[in-house]
Amino acid sequence: MKRLLTILLCLFPLLVQAQVLQPVKWSGEQVGDSVRLTATIEPGWHMTLISIGDESIGEEFADTYTITLAQALPIRYNACDDQTCTSPEIWEYQSSLSEASPMSSGTERSLLIIFLLGLLGGFMAIFTPCVWPIIPMTVSFFLKKGGGAKDAILYGLSIVIIYVGLGLLITVIFGASALNALSTNAIVNLFFFALLVVFALSFFGLFEITLPDSWSTALDNKARATGGFLSILLMAFTLVIVSFSCTGPIIGTLLVEAAGQSLLAPAIGMLGFAIALALPFALFAMFPNWMKQLPKSGDWMKSFKVTLAFIELALSLKFLSVADLAYGWGILPRWLFIALWIACFAGLGIYLIRKSWLGKTLAVISFAFAAYLVPGLWGAPVKVIAAFAPPMPVEEREVFYDYEEGLAFAKQVNKPILLDFTGYGCVNCRKMEAYVISNDSVQSRLQNYVIITLYVDDKQDKDADGESEGNENSRLQREQYGSNAQPYYIQLSPHGEKISEPYAFSVKVDDFINWLKY
Repeated sequence: MKRLLTILLCLFPLLVQAQVLQPVKWSGEQVGDSVRLTATIEPGWHMTLISIGDESIGEEFADTYTITLAQALPIRYNACDDQTCTSPEIWEYQSSLSEASPMSSGTERSLLIIFLLGLLGGFMAIFTPCVWPIIPMTVSFFLKKGGGAKDAILYGLSIVIIYVGLGLLITVIFGASALNALSTNAIVNLFFFALLVVFALSFFGLFEITLPDSWSTALDNKARATGGFLSILLMAFTLVIVSFSCTGPIIGTLLVEAAGQSLLAPAIGMLGFAIALALPFALFAMFPNWMKQLPKSGDWMKSFKVTLAFIELALSLKFLSVADLAYGWGILPRWLFIALWIACFAGLGIYLIRKSWLGKTLAVISFAFAAYLVPGLWGAPVKVIAAFAPPMPVEEREVFYDYEEGLAFAKQVNKPILLDFTGYGCVNCRKMEAYVISNDSVQSRLQNYVIITLYVDDKQDKDADGESEGNENSRLQREQYGSNAQPYYIQLSPHGEKISEPYAFSVKVDDFINWLKY
């Protein structure tokens, strides 16, 4: 068993590295006063060189590509094979290194958000009745055993290993392209919707989600019969199983959100969750006197679970909305979505108003949030929930949702085109629409364009070959513009020729205005 554990720990970083698609490897060298940069492209892939510095390129290459520059400039590129494309990445030669690892700024942001959500989820889990009482019991056990802080820190490390391993397992099973496809699949989104509703009902106290008692009993017996780090790891497994009825809904929500993000998002989310969950065990072992100040378990824990239940119900509507929009069912229009969110947070306020002074304070906040959402019933943007709600209807200007129709109209009126690749399940797209596209100055500039909005996850209007509009739009973006990330904006001439470098996610209004040419 110890040998197996050692092998798994050694393979852990390799699993992470193996899942990162980097079909293009860049290297550079100083040649006199110039810099020679070389891209080596894996067989079966081709690279699209999007830009060098501020100059747009838009050319495709295979095998290798070499360029000599007077100075090192950032290179923006992406790569595609027959099935998928990587997100646009930026690489810049640094004289002190022969090679640098690229990272898309959008990927960095999404992974950071998932990590922070994981931290938040972990901190929430601490205050549930399945975890809170275990903290002093476990720390006291370590102190009496003589291991103290050392064993508690190893215990926390074990929790991190277990949960990150779960995140990696999700990634290994599904893979990058499958996770992206799952995030917009109607059946999967309906499953996620039902899953979160079940979790919410569990937190309301209608039933309890638990794993078989025999699992925790067997692990506990095994932990007592062994020693060293393996014993501590088995104790951590016991905690994971015993606390599942409280942590399961939080973990499930986090993994559901991570599934629609990047390849490593499930593991990164679990890392944040595990760090937050493990932190009190290590801290209270190092400072045992702090445990005397801990509040006792009580009614406040039930209130905390019910609060999470209302939030779970509200979040579940996002997944029902994605399926509804992708297939055009029309069962959850924007006004109804907002009305249900108002009901959730008004209900939360009614529940908390009967509690302590803290509960009454949170009730006021919940009522205020529900009141903030009310104007959304009549078309107000309510930007705070822009990432979750269905997109705002477009009334100010004519928008085309078919590429050929929009191109024909642009030629007819001789106006440039703003091509907008988006998705119903795209959180960042909703943020761009709420914070940038809806800005009055941006709207004024967009009057100069013919807008073509293409949803890459639209499952409607299948052609004779059975391919949906979304698949056609996704293939157009992938093959013609070398990207599969959304949002993705491109300016075209009236005849469809690219006249600008693409613009990806950024909520800085001035940057978008400066990017527009007309």
